[in-house]
Amino acid sequence: MSKLLRTGQHSLLFFFLIFSAEVVGAQSSATNKQSLRLFLIGNSFSQNATKYLPQLSKEGGHELVIGRAEIGGSSLQRHWDHVEAAERDPNDPKGKPYNGKSLKMLLSDGVWDVVTIQQASILSGDVSTYEPYARNLYNYVKKLQPNAQVVFHQTWAYRIDSNDFSRIAPGDSAKNAQQMWEKSRAAYHTTAHELNIPIIPNGDAFWRVNSSKKWGFQKDNSFDYNSAKAPALPNQAKSLHMGYRWDKEKLAFDSHHANDAGCYLGALVWYGFLYHESPKKLTFRPNSVDEAFARQLKKAAWTSVRKVR
Repeated sequence: MSKLLRTGQHSLLFFFLIFSAEVVGAQSSATNKQSLRLFLIGNSFSQNATKYLPQLSKEGGHELVIGRAEIGGSSLQRHWDHVEAAERDPNDPKGKPYNGKSLKMLLSDGVWDVVTIQQASILSGDVSTYEPYARNLYNYVKKLQPNAQVVFHQTWAYRIDSNDFSRIAPGDSAKNAQQMWEKSRAAYHTTAHELNIPIIPNGDAFWRVNSSKKWGFQKDNSFDYNSAKAPALPNQAKSLHMGYRWDKEKLAFDSHHANDAGCYLGALVWYGFLYHESPKKLTFRPNSVDEAFARQLKKAAWTSVRKVR
């Protein structure tokens, strides 16, 4: 056998060994891939904001586990009141508001990487409503999950045609959506700074879209709201909120909660924040959100995440 042939065989063997090692390494990496374990202490707004997060995470190649301690309309104080009830008496039903479980029971189910807290949207503009409950919850989470990162989920302002806006001080409410966003943003940032925790900027992303001349929602002033008959509805294009819908024979209005587009925007923000990568590459979108609007929502989400970091 010639020296050249032996050299060639050795080179081929070396290449095969390196290639095999890379394949095994990749398989091992895929097998040992760690899930991100996310736990939410919130309400319907945290449900809205994470509705499409599993789909986005899957498309992005991320394994996600979500735990929830959510009560509709719940404030920081209410969550803490339930904790105190459970600590006084583990058998007190008041301490087990989460489908018969306490916050301690839910948080103790495995190890959580990220735990989020948030204020009830109607109180979000009044910084005096955050303490001592935000700090109490923070300390409680860190006691049970010392390695978890506690994060503030910044909720959003109501739709511009809402009939009510958040409290901004005792006995005083915001006059419009912009003031609600400004006051709630300040309250979230003040408290987050005191606790030294980061913020998921959903409120900023919502306002970035809503305040846009091109992409923001505009009320349909040509619609007769007082004499409307089913199934007629006003033009609600580019709305991020539920808005008007028919509930039997009644024209119902929800200016607070997110619709599909708002839930999509919320999940895009969470994706960018949690994984430190742009959601603009993702193709998933709800069927009710058109491609052009979806592109703008992805841009707004990523811009908001980058600005808050």
